[in-house]
Amino acid sequence: MDAIALLKSLIAIPSVSRDEKAVADFLEKEMKAMGLVVQRIDNNLWTQNTDWDEFKPTILLNAHLDTVKPSDSWTRNPFEAVEENGRIYGLGSNDDGGSLVALLASFIRLTKKEQPYNLIFAASSEEEVCGALGMKKLINHLPKIDFGIVGEPTGMRMAIAEKGLMVLDCKTLGKSGHAARNEGENAIYKALEAIEWFRNYRFEKKSELLGDVKMTVTLINAGTQHNVVPDQCTFVVDVRTNEHYSNLEALDIIRQHVACEVSPRSVNLNSSCIDVAHPAVRRGLELGLSTFGSPTMSDQVHMTFPTLKIGVGDSARSHTADEFVLVSEVLDGINCYVDLLDGLVIN
Repeated sequence: MDAIALLKSLIAIPSVSRDEKAVADFLEKEMKAMGLVVQRIDNNLWTQNTDWDEFKPTILLNAHLDTVKPSDSWTRNPFEAVEENGRIYGLGSNDDGGSLVALLASFIRLTKKEQPYNLIFAASSEEEVCGALGMKKLINHLPKIDFGIVGEPTGMRMAIAEKGLMVLDCKTLGKSGHAARNEGENAIYKALEAIEWFRNYRFEKKSELLGDVKMTVTLINAGTQHNVVPDQCTFVVDVRTNEHYSNLEALDIIRQHVACEVSPRSVNLNSSCIDVAHPAVRRGLELGLSTFGSPTMSDQVHMTFPTLKIGVGDSARSHTADEFVLVSEVLDGINCYVDLLDGLVIN
């Protein structure tokens, strides 16, 4: 398998979230040409080792097919893979094409001989929008998984913890009145009290890997015109939880402290963490790989089994104009994945 050639072909096919059919069609055809038995649901693809043994544990290798929309500040054609000075430019090259082709190449190499585990490679969709038809749906169609590798651009460092996400729609209610007279109850002023709490409150449990729970007010809306006291103010809070709090626990604490309506859009995107004593983490440390806590979210949020986020490229390049990945990063990543997983005993 030529991982670099495959990556360039994937870049050339637009695959913005929820519009991955063309790239899924192409990759399915390519995987079948490699002799792999491919299964598909919507725009998610997966394959597994042919000598499946139901008595062995199962490891999942996962990366996503989709990309964000290209920004207007691109100076190159985002859908043209260009190799210059050891770099491959193109939308999705770093996030998440490099990890995708590296994991597929690793799957092929690892399954050439018997392993103490079953192995699944899955290319999922809608990761960038946490969509219902991506990993959230795919995970229910896969066999029981005991451990997962989630390929995201980490510089092949091991993210052993990942922050969760909870988006809150908040509302304060007042009473309308004429702004020229001392009447009404200003919903904005009530909202300011809650916003100040979100700004200053510190959750008790701080993570050594992920730091504090972070709350950020990101949107606010109120009022109809300049001379009417607003009777309603809505605002949105972005909450990033650490591994010490489930989203429900954080929500309960928030509701105890603020005098406004608080409605979460979802409480399912919890923080994740893997024990440093896990065999995969121990193997990685023996190989000289470092660990860290990741502030960004991935498809790990849909996985209830132990997972390790590790992949090709640099997260700082993700979602940026003129995104690129190094050829050496992809090739080294394949070797690193194989060294990490070859012969690994996880139970």
